[in-house]
Amino acid sequence: MRKILHASLLALAAALSGCVSVPLLEPQELSALFKDSAFKPLAQPIDDKAVFELSPEMRQFLKRDVADQVVARGPRWALIDALYTKRKLILDYDSAITRNASEAFESRAGNCLSLVIMTAAFAKELGLGLRYQLVHTEGSWSRSGNVLFLAGHVNVSLGRRLQESSNVFALDMDMMTVDFMPPELNRVERVRTIDEGTLVAMYYNNRAAEFMVANDLDQAYWLVRAAIDRSPNYVNAYNTLGVIYRRHGDLVAAEKVLRQVARLEPDNPQALGNLVIALRDLGQLAEAEQVQRRLNELQPDPPYAFFDRGVEAMNAGDYVRARGLFEKEIKRAAYVPEFHFWMALADLRLGDLASASKHMAIAKDYSTTIKDRDIYATKLNKINSYMTGAKP
Repeated sequence: MRKILHASLLALAAALSGCVSVPLLEPQELSALFKDSAFKPLAQPIDDKAVFELSPEMRQFLKRDVADQVVARGPRWALIDALYTKRKLILDYDSAITRNASEAFESRAGNCLSLVIMTAAFAKELGLGLRYQLVHTEGSWSRSGNVLFLAGHVNVSLGRRLQESSNVFALDMDMMTVDFMPPELNRVERVRTIDEGTLVAMYYNNRAAEFMVANDLDQAYWLVRAAIDRSPNYVNAYNTLGVIYRRHGDLVAAEKVLRQVARLEPDNPQALGNLVIALRDLGQLAEAEQVQRRLNELQPDPPYAFFDRGVEAMNAGDYVRARGLFEKEIKRAAYVPEFHFWMALADLRLGDLASASKHMAIAKDYSTTIKDRDIYATKLNKINSYMTGAKP
């Protein structure tokens, strides 16, 4: 059974005060970070219009499911009803790839960024005011091979049609926020308004990371370069660029970029961790150890530390110790499905079917890809069948 996405409407969010954006790097510093000649050019240029472009099917959806309600309820509620409230469009949360507007609509699935882009594309077509917001949460970790990802969260606010109000302040106060955070995580958070250039940069940065994991480093490079071009102050993209250089074998370039990231955000554990690796690659062991000590102060137990120890304990047959370590990881990152999956395995080894069923159900509910959700659902059904069979 598909998991229906719940889109929540937030009446109020505590916004961070805006400030003037100061360039992080001078133009000459920025251009010195790129190595275009080291990567094959793309067959097709990167096109920003494609991010929000409506497909013929999307236009038909507007005509069939939205247009009739625009007069009765207004364009905002007509759109929200059609997309989320009345379930005319059944959506699934899926973080496997970051999709553009038409891809999210076609697959009926996407992560929060994809769904924000799709909603914004429809809103643009209806002439609605838009505001994008970065939500300040703790984020959630995931891992692909030896690459760790920290997922942030964005949402979108819809205003009335721009011609309906000449008062910019009144229009801004009358925004309706659509948020794609799961209900169990949905609470009022601090938010920061971002411009569309930054949102597009986030999209390109996500796609770059996904191509990097797939080992398509040429595509990854040009996408992350596009991200930096669209939003030079988006620091995450520089971090991605540094990791791409390292995977490409450009160790000096990787160290140069990652050193800049660590300078810009000296207390960013991800930046420092990547810099440590780059310095060790180049044999700069003394400086690497110095940066590692600072990293240990900021993050004594890095993400997945307890989990990895728990897997080691499982492999050694110490299931009690493994369960205790998985419990520690869950306490600081309760919504990572992999942690609950392994907790369920430890419970099974210890004969605690009820706890195993509970954690496998959580793994299924919190899974962020359709593939993982199906795997966990199958295993949950098997555990529950054992429980049923064990009853007299």
